Amino acid sequence: MQPRNMSMSGVVDLAAVKAAGEAKAKAEQARAQAARQGGGGAVPPSALVIDVDEAGFERDVLQRSTEVPVVIDFWAEWCEPCKQLGPLLERLAAEYNGRFVLAKIDVDANQMLMQQFGIQGIPAVFAVVAGQALPLFQGAAPEAQIRQTLDELIRVGEERFGLTGITVDSDAAGAAAGPAQPAGPYDALLEAAVRALDANDFAGAIQAYKNVLVDDPGNTEAKLGLAQAELLSRVQGMDPQVVRKSAADDPSDVPAQLAAADLDLVGGHVEDAFGRLVDTVRRTAGDDRDTARVRLLELFEVIGPDDPRVTKARSALARVLF
Repeated sequence: MQPRNMSMSGVVDLAAVKAAGEAKAKAEQARAQAARQGGGGAVPPSALVIDVDEAGFERDVLQRSTEVPVVIDFWAEWCEPCKQLGPLLERLAAEYNGRFVLAKIDVDANQMLMQQFGIQGIPAVFAVVAGQALPLFQGAAPEAQIRQTLDELIRVGEERFGLTGITVDSDAAGAAAGPAQPAGPYDALLEAAVRALDANDFAGAIQAYKNVLVDDPGNTEAKLGLAQAELLSRVQGMDPQVVRKSAADDPSDVPAQLAAADLDLVGGHVEDAFGRLVDTVRRTAGDDRDTARVRLLELFEVIGPDDPRVTKARSALARVLF
């Protein structure tokens, strides 16, 4: 089951949303089922702690930080406090089970990264969340303090950036575990959301999907449906000519750029929509920048994380934010 598009004749062409949504729904459903069975979208425990160098920094840290907070441990072989802190962070990464990823950077081999982060001494621990670097602490801090810092980092990642972590395949480490049971009987709620969409009741569909996500925040079908329903609700009743003229007349008008990006997406101009919002993030600051960034992440949800256009736009967004 997956969300269907409504007829909005004379406003916008929703064929692109339907095609992208159907493809994403199938991929997400397969990934969720595989994850419940110990594979697919889940990552092995070894992926929670990674060695990163300058060549792989954008891929392994910046891009990954749009999915899960990345904690960076700057260390060196000759650093005695590093030998105390490193194993502790690795143990906590395993314990937190996908709520953050630990990236270890050897400063001797990656002087440029050390300079970019302004590292004055090691061990030094930073975080990157949605492409934004945050200093956490320096030195071998007590475990209780580190846990508090990580808990706050995860809270901020969830509340401000919608980062709920990644799924870990415990079977990959040889754990004997049977298939997990679904979190709850959501079929009726999901079917109700689809019926609401068919009736052009976008508010009802949005609420139905949110009801599922309250109990099961990782439900992929509900996340996809909510992103689609919210997009359809926003474009309903828009006058494309007025919206596009407003956006062209004033590139600094953030609401106009958001509306135009929505129209770009439903009209099949996916790269135009992404490019418009990346440019808006680049030109703005503060709340305006955050608003544009969040909308871009919402449009990523509509198209799907595996689409190469999303991958390309994520990289562009990371470069602008970092």
